[in-house]
Formats: sequence, structure tokens, C-alpha cells
Amino acid sequence: MKSSPPSTVTPASAAAGHTRLHGSLLAAPEKRALVWMAERMPAWVNSDHLSALGFVSMAGVGASFALTGSQPAIGVPLVVACLVLNWFGDSMDGTLARVRNRMRPRYGFYLDHVIDIAGTAMMLAGLALSGHMDPLIAAVTLAAWLLVMGESFLATWARSLFRMSFLWFGPTELRVLIAIGAVMLLGGGIVRPFGLGPYRLFDVGGLCASSGLVVVFVVNAVRNAVALYREETHW
Repeated sequence: MKSSPPSTVTPASAAAGHTRLHGSLLAAPEKRALVWMAERMPAWVNSDHLSALGFVSMAGVGASFALTGSQPAIGVPLVVACLVLNWFGDSMDGTLARVRNRMRPRYGFYLDHVIDIAGTAMMLAGLALSGHMDPLIAAVTLAAWLLVMGESFLATWARSLFRMSFLWFGPTELRVLIAIGAVMLLGGGIVRPFGLGPYRLFDVGGLCASSGLVVVFVVNAVRNAVALYREETHW
């Protein structure tokens, strides 16, 4: 049985008054790669440029998914390319600020998650428009994701803990999974799990993701509520 990689605490999150926990499978090598790239980033590039790239590329993911409905040979490569650009912009902006000691922890935390919320909504809207995902399942998936985000933001305020991953799964692993799913659309995007179906790949993926997100919400909500109860109940 694999053990979870040690969680990392970044200086920026400590400065913002909370601890940032990131224990996903790829967290450690990803952090080393990001620092290496940040140290070699041209001086004219700043973290705001990278945040803008993260937002624009996520809008591109949504638009590219919409395009896969009529032109998958064009839309699928664009989805993958936009996901790579989103990873670069979204992951590098904070790293660059830390490497250059130009941290704005409250601004960065707020902006990053506004972009995440808008980007996830645009991606799921694109999938719904593509015909590769039922609009209702897309809406349920978004609602489940927002449940987890809402609980995470409350935990950040109440316990000064911001969890970026659950078990070994975090944002980068999610991008990889979405990219694999996009590539499978070139073959029609139809699956037959356990011999059942046929079903659309992203319908199955959305239902599995929604179920997993609800479990994450319940586990984290119970864990944080119990911890707060123990910390503040003195009678």
C-alpha cells in the first residue's frame, strides 16, 4: 500500500495566515520543476501575466471542448494544449512570486480561486455544449465541485488549513485525467463499464467525479467540524 507524499507548506500560504497542504502524487516533482522554471523565467514575465494565462487558457479549454462536438480532430488537441498552458500559468504564478520574493498572499489566494471557479464553469459548459456530456450531469458535477470548494474556503478561514489534494489526487492529476478523456473522444468517447452501456465517457466521468466530490465534502466537513469542536469545547 502506498503512503501519501509528505504535505508541503509554502511561505506564501504561511504569510496569508493559513497552511497550504498539498500531498498529491505529483506534488514533490512538480514543485521542483516549477522552481527550476521560475528561476529561469525572463524578467519581463510576472505572476500577473501567468495568472492571466491560466484564465485565458481555461476559457480555451471550454471553447475547445465545445469544438470537439463538430470537429474533434481540431478540438481535442486544442483541449490538451490549453490544459498544459493552464497548468503552467496556474501553477507557476505563485511559484514565481515566491522565488522573486514578491508575494501578495491575500491577492494571490483570492485571484487564483476566482479563476478556478470561472474556469471550471467554462470547461463544464463547453462539455455540455459539445454533446459529449449531458448538461444536467455537467451542472451536478459543477455543484459538487463548488461544495468542496466552499468547504475548503470555510476551513481556510476557520482552521487556517487549505487542502489542495485528497489522498493522492490534486489539480495536476485532475488535468492529466481530463486530457486523457479528451484524447479518448477521438475514438468516439463511448464506454461500456462492466459490460453495460454504451454510455458517453464524460457522463460516466462526471457521475464518478460528482460522487467522489461528495465523499470528499463529507469527509472534510466531518473532520474539520470534529477538530473545531475539540478545540473550542471546554466544558
